[in-house]
Amino acid sequence: MTGVNVYETANAILARKGRTFYGARHLLNPTHAARATRLYRFCRQIDDTVDESQAPLQASIALASVRLVITSGISHDPHVIDFIILMRECQIDQAIPLDLVNGVESDLNGVRICDEPELLRCCYNVAGTVGLMMAATLDVEDGAALPHAISLGIAMLLTNICRDISDDARASRRYVPASSIGNREPAKLICPETSLRPVICDGVARMLDLADPHYSSAEIGIACLPRNARLSICVAPQIYRGIGVKLRPKNLDYWSSRTIVSGYEKLSITLRTVLIAVISPPFQPVIYRHNLASHNASTVPESHSQTLGQRRAR
Repeated sequence: MTGVNVYETANAILARKGRTFYGARHLLNPTHAARATRLYRFCRQIDDTVDESQAPLQASIALASVRLVITSGISHDPHVIDFIILMRECQIDQAIPLDLVNGVESDLNGVRICDEPELLRCCYNVAGTVGLMMAATLDVEDGAALPHAISLGIAMLLTNICRDISDDARASRRYVPASSIGNREPAKLICPETSLRPVICDGVARMLDLADPHYSSAEIGIACLPRNARLSICVAPQIYRGIGVKLRPKNLDYWSSRTIVSGYEKLSITLRTVLIAVISPPFQPVIYRHNLASHNASTVPESHSQTLGQRRAR
């Protein structure tokens, strides 16, 4: 399979499975857009290895093979080899995709999140790592941006979790912390009994509240991005955040129907974001940069700021 075909396959997968990112990708320059598409292809492959597997052992073996490829740089899978090339091209520390693989693998045998610190650790492994790799693909050179890149991944995953509680519960996964709703089995969350709904909805609201400062942190980090990448990174999280905005007015009723942002709403959010962004601080880095240090300290949870410190020490 040629490099062109590998990219075409990645582009088709992004268009089919990552429509929000596919739209935002068109706001990047060609080099960054191609890198982001290739990164999405790899992350989707890791995710699908678990989500589409009927045999946990088989999926675990497949992920072990990916870990070996990441550390050795040798594979016969053209898509994984393309990611290895991307790692070298963008100088991505191999420990970051290894954290991603380990985080996704933890879903194989069911999930029972205990408290918010555990939830944030999970979000770092599965999504914060993607934020770090995305920063590398966009040629981010300012280390101050990295905690904000992590926050972007965490915020978007928390929103996803709130939307997909029923689907995750059917797969024996409960990401809503026991500290919020008690140690209930996932089956109780698929379509909760009327008496449980206030407690569960309160837990969902807490997760949406937890996402908000991470979205704010991500917005501030836009000041550190290359100028031609800022618009795309402004748009994508606003569309995702729209899911939470729509969940709240429907009383966090996630079980009756899947909350989505329609094509019209995505277009409206995109146009509004573009209009605001053109005259807002994210496009004036000198104004925003003085806020970075305080936000790094205040909005990045200890659970993954420590991990970031370990990355920098390598």
